[in-house]
Amino acid sequence: MSELKPLMLDAGDEAFGARLDQLLAWQPEFEGDVVAVVGEIIASVRSEGDKAVLEYTRRFDRREVASIAELEVGKGALQQALLSLPAEQREALETAAQRISSYHQHQKQESWQYAEADGTVLGQKITPLQRVGIYVPGGKASYPSSVLMNALPAKVAGVDEIIMVVPAPGGDLNPAVLAAAAIAGVDRVFTVGGAQAVAALAYGTQSIPKVDKVVGPGNIYVATAKKAVFGEVGLDMVAGPSEILVVCDGQTSPDWIAMDLFSQAEHDEQAQSILISPDADFLQAVLASMEKLLAEMPRREIIKASINGRGALIKVADLDEAVRISNRIAPEHLELSVADPEAMLDDIRHAGAVFLGRHTPEALGDYCAGPNHVLPTSTTARFSSPLGVYDFQKRTSIIGCSPEGAAKLADTACVLARCESLEAHARSADYRR
Repeated sequence: MSELKPLMLDAGDEAFGARLDQLLAWQPEFEGDVVAVVGEIIASVRSEGDKAVLEYTRRFDRREVASIAELEVGKGALQQALLSLPAEQREALETAAQRISSYHQHQKQESWQYAEADGTVLGQKITPLQRVGIYVPGGKASYPSSVLMNALPAKVAGVDEIIMVVPAPGGDLNPAVLAAAAIAGVDRVFTVGGAQAVAALAYGTQSIPKVDKVVGPGNIYVATAKKAVFGEVGLDMVAGPSEILVVCDGQTSPDWIAMDLFSQAEHDEQAQSILISPDADFLQAVLASMEKLLAEMPRREIIKASINGRGALIKVADLDEAVRISNRIAPEHLELSVADPEAMLDDIRHAGAVFLGRHTPEALGDYCAGPNHVLPTSTTARFSSPLGVYDFQKRTSIIGCSPEGAAKLADTACVLARCESLEAHARSADYRR
């Protein structure tokens, strides 16, 4: 009996649009009143600082600690974690870090100015953020790659101080996460997680510094806390479950495509994997490969829940229709597993990251290709971008008027100010004439 039952859709069916919208809709499953719980945690941390962080760490992470100092991992311990890693893991992290840093160097923005004929100077000053916090998942989800992807763009941008928080339930912590922090040059690491960690970063405590921006993924409590503190600090994004959309012409190995779909499905039960192809026989071949390969997967129960709950195989008339549907989906990850992916690229309007050709699986982007793996999800690629150096730099406008330039601009400013009934504005400009 078949274990996998992804939704089978045909773009030519009358009900296709409605069924696709239903497939794409995602709402987190709240256990109790998450918003109320998170609100209480944030209020406690804001008013009581370290005391509240310690209490929630004892309660949620089952750790008996008397001070925040016990939760901080010193730089010596980070270096020791790096040195104690198996050589193969250490070299892989270092290679990935080098590639990520090199890619993000191309994103750096520089200050600029220009002078007008009357001597007025206009420009933009680029300044790195002073202090940022990065949230790294812990416990069963330990991702050293997330450390690199969140910290290295901040380093390239020139951020003064990077504070990392990572939960350590029961005191368990992945040494590779600490090693990645050492490689990325993280300044301070606190083994604190959940909404209490986000609140501590946003408002500061007696021991944990207040930051200017919080980045990094987390569970529903972390996501809710990030939403709640926005405005007090900046955010990268509030991400939903991981997604992959594969567009294939039917000429790639079905096993390859099946495993690409699994690569996102194994993240969690809410992850979404979708395949679009004009070849109906190929869709069936991929489904057969998925059935065959599922038994080999250590996380097969998670994969099965993801594919059966939110996965889909979509038949289209041709690759042009596949591109139109892709833009409607606006996926986090888009694989163009076709003969000429470059020919399709110009028509792709909405995607977090695009992977070109049969030999570019999304998994390479997750770890070491170079571009960031922190990407917009849940159709937000329509208006959002991957995490990058630009997220850790501020832009300040520069205006410097010469006497001649001030007089000239005042002519226009006075008219517009009085049009808006703002007399002080008008006179302030008029005094310079």
